[in-house]
Amino acid sequence: MIDQDRYGCDVTIASTAALEAWNTTLHGFLSHAASTGPALGSTLELDPNFALAHACKGLFSLLLGRRELDETIHFALKNAEASDRQNPVTERERHYINALSAWIGGKQSVAINEMELVLQKWPHDPLAMKMSHAIRFMLGDLKGMRTSLENIMHVYGGHSAEGYFHGCYAFTLEETGEYALAEKRGRKALELSPDDSWGLHAVSHVFDMTGRPKEGLEWISNKQAAWEHCNNFRYHVWWHIALMHLELGNFDKVLELYDEQIRKDKTDDYRDISNATSVLLRLEFEGVEVGDRWEELAELSANRITDNCVAFADLHYMMALCGTDQHKDQSANLIANMNGCAETRHHCEFVNAIKHPGVLAATGLEAYRDHDFATAYDCLSKAWPTLQEIGGSHAQRDIFERLGIEAAFRAGMTKEAEALMRQRDTERGHQDKYSMSRWALLEQNTNGNLASLGAA
Repeated sequence: MIDQDRYGCDVTIASTAALEAWNTTLHGFLSHAASTGPALGSTLELDPNFALAHACKGLFSLLLGRRELDETIHFALKNAEASDRQNPVTERERHYINALSAWIGGKQSVAINEMELVLQKWPHDPLAMKMSHAIRFMLGDLKGMRTSLENIMHVYGGHSAEGYFHGCYAFTLEETGEYALAEKRGRKALELSPDDSWGLHAVSHVFDMTGRPKEGLEWISNKQAAWEHCNNFRYHVWWHIALMHLELGNFDKVLELYDEQIRKDKTDDYRDISNATSVLLRLEFEGVEVGDRWEELAELSANRITDNCVAFADLHYMMALCGTDQHKDQSANLIANMNGCAETRHHCEFVNAIKHPGVLAATGLEAYRDHDFATAYDCLSKAWPTLQEIGGSHAQRDIFERLGIEAAFRAGMTKEAEALMRQRDTERGHQDKYSMSRWALLEQNTNGNLASLGAA
C-alpha cells in the first residue's frame, strides 16, 4: 500500500505498524539517535519487502566506512531491487535505490545527484536533505552542502523538520565562514528541535572558530537533551567539550573526559578514533604526557589498515599507528594499501582523496613519528591546500594543520612555520591558545627548539 510518512512523503509500505517504525527511523536519523538502527531493524521485520528501508540500510552502512559491511550493503541493494520488482515503488523511493547503487559503484557524486533529484520534486523530504548533507560532508563539498539547503529553504518554514533543517544549515554556514549567522541558525534549531545534536554541534564549532570556550561550555552543559539520546555521535560532543577545556588550559580535565567519555567505549569506529587521536596529539603539543593511551588506539587501528573506504578514516588510523614506535610495519602497510587502492579502485570518487591528499598526509604522519621533520613538513604542507577533500570539519582537519606547523618548528624552518600560522590564523579569524603559544616561540627565536613545551 501507499501511505505517507511523518513528513508527508509517500512510501510503499505494508502496514501501519511498519510505518510507525519507519517514522521512528526517520526521526532517529535526523537527530543522530541511538534508536535509529533498532528502529530500522524493526521496520524491516514488520515489512521485509519495504524497498526504501533496504536502500537506507545500505546507505546508512556506507556512511560508516567499514569494509566488512560490503556484504551487508550489497545485500541491501539486492533486497531493495527485488522488492521494487515485486511491488513497484514510487519515483521518489527509486531515487534512493539508485543512490545506493551509484555509491556502491564508487560514484558518490551520482548518489548525491539522486538525492538532489528527490529534493527538486519533493523538497519537503528531510531524509534526502540529510543524506545529501552527509555524503557531501564526507566528500568535503562545503559549498555544495550550503547550496543544497539554500535551494529548499523556502519549504522549511513551519515544516515539522524545520529544526533539523536549521541545524544542517547552521553547520554549512559555520564551515563557509558565516559564524554569526551560523550561531543564530543553530540556536534556532535547538529551539525548534531540542534533540537536534547536529545543530548543537554546529554552534559548538562556532565557539571553537571564534575563540569562546567558556561560553561554549555553558551552552553545551545547558543542552543535554540535544545529545544524551545520541549514538556514538555523543562522543564527538564530548570531544568538543574537551577542546574547550584544552583551550582554557584545563589539561587534567581533558584527560578525565578522554578516559570517562571520549573513550568510554573502546570502539574502532573511525569517527571515535579521530576524536581520540586528535585530542591526544593536541595534548602532546601542549607538553602533556598521555601515558599508554596511544597503544589501545593503535591496536584497534592495526586491524583497519585494509579498509581504505574514506581518506579521513585512513588518516586517523594512521595517526593512531604513529602514536607509538611499536606499529611501524602496520603504518607502512597502511600507506601501501592506500596507494594500492588508488590503483585498483580508481573509479571510486572517495578513493581520489585517499590518493591525494591522503597518501601525502599519511607519509607526513609517518615521517613526523620518525622525527624526519623536514619530510613531514614537506608532505603536510603540500597536502594542506586540498585537505578539505578528505571530508570532516575545519576543526577536525585542524590537527593536520598543527602537525605541519609543529614539523616546521622541529625542522628549524621558522619562516615556513610562520607562513603556515598566518594562513591558519586567517582561516580561523582569530589567534587561539595554540597559535599564541607558537607566535611566542617565534618571538623568542627558538629556531625549532620546543623542549620548553615538552613537545620534542
